[in-house]
Amino acid sequence: MSTYRRILLKLSGEILASDDQNIDPKMLNKVVNIVHSALNIGVEVAIVIGGGNIFRGVNLANAGMNRVTGDHIGMLATVMNALAISDAFVRHNIPCQVMSGFPIGGGVCDPVDHNKAKNALTQGKVVIFSAGTGSPCFTTDTGAALRAVEIEADIIFKATKVDGIYSSDPLKDPNAVKFESLSFDSAIKKNIQIMDTAAFALCQEHNINICVFSMLDDSKALANILSGKVVGTIVSQHGD
Repeated sequence: MSTYRRILLKLSGEILASDDQNIDPKMLNKVVNIVHSALNIGVEVAIVIGGGNIFRGVNLANAGMNRVTGDHIGMLATVMNALAISDAFVRHNIPCQVMSGFPIGGGVCDPVDHNKAKNALTQGKVVIFSAGTGSPCFTTDTGAALRAVEIEADIIFKATKVDGIYSSDPLKDPNAVKFESLSFDSAIKKNIQIMDTAAFALCQEHNINICVFSMLDDSKALANILSGKVVGTIVSQHGD
Protein backbone atom coordinates (compact mmCIF):
# COMPACT_ATOMS: atom_id res chain seq x y z
CA MET A 1 0.00 0.00 0.00
CA SER A 2 1.38 3.39 -0.99
CA THR A 3 1.31 6.61 1.01
CA TYR A 4 0.41 8.36 -2.26
CA ARG A 5 -2.99 8.06 -3.90
CA ARG A 6 -2.31 9.98 -7.12
CA ILE A 7 1.05 10.86 -8.64
CA LEU A 8 2.30 12.76 -11.65
CA LEU A 9 5.34 11.27 -13.38
CA LYS A 10 7.41 13.74 -15.40
CA LEU A 11 9.43 12.07 -18.15
CA SER A 12 11.90 13.71 -20.49
CA GLY A 13 11.58 12.79 -24.14
CA GLU A 14 15.15 11.52 -24.04
CA ILE A 15 14.08 8.68 -21.76
CA LEU A 16 12.33 7.11 -24.76
CA ALA A 17 15.37 7.27 -27.04
CA SER A 18 18.28 4.95 -27.65
CA ASP A 19 21.52 5.50 -29.53
CA ASP A 20 19.95 4.78 -32.90
CA GLN A 21 16.23 5.52 -32.42
CA ASN A 22 14.33 8.63 -31.32
CA ILE A 23 11.63 6.38 -29.91
CA ASP A 24 12.85 2.93 -28.97
CA PRO A 25 10.16 0.26 -28.42
CA LYS A 26 12.30 -1.29 -25.69
CA MET A 27 12.28 1.98 -23.75
CA LEU A 28 8.52 2.30 -24.22
CA ASN A 29 8.07 -1.18 -22.75
CA LYS A 30 10.32 -0.27 -19.83
CA VAL A 31 8.21 2.81 -19.07
CA VAL A 32 5.03 0.72 -19.23
CA ASN A 33 6.43 -1.89 -16.83
CA ILE A 34 7.55 0.77 -14.36
CA VAL A 35 4.17 2.51 -14.41
CA HIS A 36 2.41 -0.85 -14.14
CA SER A 37 4.28 -1.51 -10.90
CA ALA A 38 2.68 1.64 -9.46
CA LEU A 39 -0.77 0.73 -10.72
CA ASN A 40 -0.43 -2.70 -9.10
CA ILE A 41 -0.26 -1.15 -5.63
CA GLY A 42 -3.30 1.03 -6.23
CA VAL A 43 -1.63 4.30 -7.22
CA GLU A 44 -3.24 6.52 -9.86
CA VAL A 45 -0.68 7.68 -12.42
CA ALA A 46 -0.61 10.67 -14.74
CA ILE A 47 2.33 11.35 -17.04
CA VAL A 48 3.74 14.52 -18.56
CA ILE A 49 6.17 13.83 -21.38
CA GLY A 50 8.79 16.09 -22.96
CA GLY A 51 9.85 16.14 -26.59
CA GLY A 52 13.61 16.60 -26.55
CA ASN A 53 14.28 13.25 -28.20
CA ILE A 54 12.59 14.61 -31.34
CA PHE A 55 12.91 18.39 -31.27
CA ARG A 56 14.10 21.18 -28.98
CA GLY A 57 12.58 24.52 -29.89
CA VAL A 58 15.02 26.51 -27.78
CA ASN A 59 18.00 25.16 -29.71
CA LEU A 60 16.71 26.34 -33.08
CA ALA A 61 15.53 29.59 -31.51
CA ASN A 62 19.15 30.21 -30.52
CA ALA A 63 20.06 29.56 -34.17
CA GLY A 64 17.57 32.14 -35.42
CA MET A 65 14.17 30.41 -35.58
CA ASN A 66 11.25 32.35 -34.12
CA ARG A 67 10.97 31.21 -30.48
CA VAL A 68 7.20 30.80 -30.59
CA THR A 69 7.38 28.72 -33.76
CA GLY A 70 10.13 26.57 -32.28
CA ASP A 71 8.12 25.97 -29.12
CA HIS A 72 5.05 25.03 -31.13
CA ILE A 73 7.10 22.41 -32.99
CA GLY A 74 8.49 21.19 -29.67
CA MET A 75 4.98 20.83 -28.26
CA LEU A 76 3.97 18.74 -31.28
CA ALA A 77 6.97 16.51 -30.53
CA THR A 78 5.56 15.84 -27.06
CA VAL A 79 2.26 14.79 -28.65
CA MET A 80 4.14 12.28 -30.81
CA ASN A 81 5.81 10.86 -27.71
CA ALA A 82 2.51 10.70 -25.84
CA LEU A 83 0.90 8.75 -28.67
CA ALA A 84 3.83 6.32 -28.71
CA ILE A 85 3.54 5.74 -24.95
CA SER A 86 -0.23 5.37 -25.26
CA ASP A 87 0.18 2.70 -27.93
CA ALA A 88 2.57 0.80 -25.68
CA PHE A 89 0.07 0.88 -22.80
CA VAL A 90 -2.74 -0.32 -25.06
CA ARG A 91 -0.60 -3.22 -26.30
CA HIS A 92 -0.13 -4.22 -22.67
CA ASN A 93 -3.87 -3.98 -22.01
CA ILE A 94 -3.48 -0.96 -19.73
CA PRO A 95 -6.23 1.64 -20.29
CA CYS A 96 -4.97 5.15 -20.94
CA GLN A 97 -6.02 8.52 -22.27
CA VAL A 98 -3.91 11.14 -24.09
CA MET A 99 -4.67 14.81 -23.56
CA SER A 100 -3.11 17.81 -25.28
CA GLY A 101 -2.51 21.32 -24.02
CA PHE A 102 -3.90 22.67 -27.29
CA PRO A 103 -6.72 21.30 -29.48
CA ILE A 104 -5.84 18.63 -32.03
CA GLY A 105 -8.59 17.37 -34.34
CA GLY A 106 -9.12 14.10 -36.11
CA GLY A 107 -9.55 12.03 -32.98
CA VAL A 108 -5.81 12.12 -32.25
CA CYS A 109 -6.22 13.08 -28.61
CA ASP A 110 -8.49 15.02 -26.28
CA PRO A 111 -7.93 18.59 -25.09
CA VAL A 112 -6.86 18.88 -21.46
CA ASP A 113 -9.83 18.89 -19.11
CA HIS A 114 -8.93 18.54 -15.46
CA ASN A 115 -12.29 17.06 -14.47
CA LYS A 116 -12.18 14.45 -17.24
CA ALA A 117 -8.56 13.69 -16.32
CA LYS A 118 -9.45 13.13 -12.66
CA ASN A 119 -12.37 10.92 -13.61
CA ALA A 120 -10.13 8.86 -15.90
CA LEU A 121 -7.56 8.45 -13.13
CA THR A 122 -10.24 7.36 -10.69
CA GLN A 123 -11.30 4.71 -13.21
CA GLY A 124 -7.77 3.30 -13.25
CA LYS A 125 -6.66 4.83 -16.55
CA VAL A 126 -3.19 6.29 -17.07
CA VAL A 127 -3.56 9.88 -18.26
CA ILE A 128 -0.78 11.13 -20.54
CA PHE A 129 -0.54 14.91 -20.84
CA SER A 130 1.18 16.33 -23.91
CA ALA A 131 1.94 19.79 -25.39
CA GLY A 132 3.21 21.19 -22.10
CA THR A 133 1.11 24.09 -20.86
CA GLY A 134 -0.29 24.57 -24.35
CA SER A 135 1.55 27.89 -24.67
CA PRO A 136 5.05 28.75 -25.92
CA CYS A 137 7.87 29.94 -23.66
CA PHE A 138 7.01 27.47 -20.88
CA THR A 139 8.87 24.24 -20.26
CA THR A 140 7.28 20.83 -19.90
CA ASP A 141 8.44 20.93 -16.27
CA THR A 142 6.18 23.93 -15.73
CA GLY A 143 3.53 21.98 -17.63
CA ALA A 144 4.00 19.10 -15.19
CA ALA A 145 3.60 21.42 -12.20
CA LEU A 146 0.44 22.91 -13.72
CA ARG A 147 -1.11 19.51 -14.48
CA ALA A 148 -0.24 18.28 -10.98
CA VAL A 149 -2.16 21.22 -9.52
CA GLU A 150 -5.10 20.60 -11.85
CA ILE A 151 -5.48 16.91 -11.05
CA GLU A 152 -4.66 17.40 -7.35
CA ALA A 153 -1.66 15.07 -7.45
CA ASP A 154 -0.02 14.19 -4.16
CA ILE A 155 3.51 14.48 -5.55
CA ILE A 156 5.51 14.92 -8.75
CA PHE A 157 8.10 12.30 -9.61
CA LYS A 158 10.76 13.73 -11.90
CA ALA A 159 12.71 10.96 -13.64
CA THR A 160 16.29 11.91 -14.57
CA LYS A 161 19.58 10.32 -15.58
CA VAL A 162 20.94 10.53 -12.02
CA ASP A 163 19.55 9.36 -8.69
CA GLY A 164 18.67 12.76 -7.24
CA ILE A 165 19.81 16.37 -7.04
CA TYR A 166 23.51 17.08 -6.64
CA SER A 167 25.59 20.18 -5.91
CA SER A 168 26.93 19.92 -9.47
CA ASP A 169 26.60 17.52 -12.38
CA PRO A 170 27.72 14.12 -10.97
CA LEU A 171 28.36 12.86 -14.50
CA LYS A 172 31.05 15.54 -14.86
CA ASP A 173 32.13 16.26 -11.29
CA PRO A 174 33.26 13.29 -9.14
CA ASN A 175 33.11 15.54 -6.06
CA ALA A 176 29.44 16.39 -6.51
CA VAL A 177 27.43 16.01 -3.30
CA LYS A 178 23.93 14.55 -3.32
CA PHE A 179 21.13 16.32 -1.47
CA GLU A 180 18.74 13.99 0.36
CA SER A 181 16.24 16.83 0.59
CA LEU A 182 15.91 20.50 -0.35
CA SER A 183 13.42 23.24 0.32
CA PHE A 184 11.84 25.03 -2.62
CA ASP A 185 13.55 28.23 -1.49
CA SER A 186 16.95 26.52 -1.53
CA ALA A 187 16.34 24.93 -4.91
CA ILE A 188 15.45 28.31 -6.38
CA LYS A 189 18.31 30.12 -4.60
CA LYS A 190 20.87 27.52 -5.66
CA ASN A 191 19.50 27.74 -9.22
CA ILE A 192 19.06 23.97 -9.36
CA GLN A 193 18.75 23.12 -13.05
CA ILE A 194 16.79 19.89 -12.64
CA MET A 195 13.58 21.91 -13.08
CA ASP A 196 12.99 25.55 -13.94
CA THR A 197 12.16 28.24 -11.39
CA ALA A 198 8.56 28.60 -12.55
CA ALA A 199 7.92 24.89 -11.91
CA PHE A 200 9.48 25.06 -8.42
CA ALA A 201 7.50 28.20 -7.59
CA LEU A 202 4.18 26.70 -8.72
CA CYS A 203 4.76 23.55 -6.67
CA GLN A 204 5.77 25.65 -3.67
CA GLU A 205 2.64 27.78 -3.92
CA HIS A 206 0.41 24.69 -4.05
CA ASN A 207 2.43 22.58 -1.60
CA ILE A 208 3.18 19.75 -4.03
CA ASN A 209 6.44 17.94 -3.25
CA ILE A 210 8.84 16.82 -5.98
CA CYS A 211 10.86 13.61 -5.89
CA VAL A 212 13.84 13.57 -8.25
CA PHE A 213 15.10 10.05 -8.96
CA SER A 214 16.61 7.79 -11.60
CA MET A 215 13.96 5.56 -13.09
CA LEU A 216 15.81 3.58 -15.73
CA ASP A 217 18.79 2.44 -13.64
CA ASP A 218 16.44 0.51 -11.38
CA SER A 219 13.08 -0.51 -12.81
CA LYS A 220 11.80 -1.01 -9.26
CA ALA A 221 12.79 2.47 -8.10
CA LEU A 222 9.34 4.03 -8.46
CA ALA A 223 7.57 1.12 -6.79
CA ASN A 224 10.16 1.18 -3.98
CA ILE A 225 9.57 4.89 -3.34
CA LEU A 226 5.81 4.43 -3.39
CA SER A 227 6.20 1.63 -0.86
CA GLY A 228 8.09 3.91 1.52
CA LYS A 229 11.74 3.42 0.61
CA VAL A 230 13.87 6.59 0.64
CA VAL A 231 15.23 7.07 -2.89
CA GLY A 232 16.34 10.19 -4.74
CA THR A 233 15.91 13.77 -3.50
CA ILE A 234 12.73 15.30 -2.11
CA VAL A 235 12.04 19.00 -2.71
CA SER A 236 9.42 20.36 -0.31
CA GLN A 237 8.46 23.38 1.76
CA HIS A 238 10.87 22.51 4.56
CA GLY A 239 13.31 20.14 2.91
CA ASP A 240 16.67 21.35 4.19
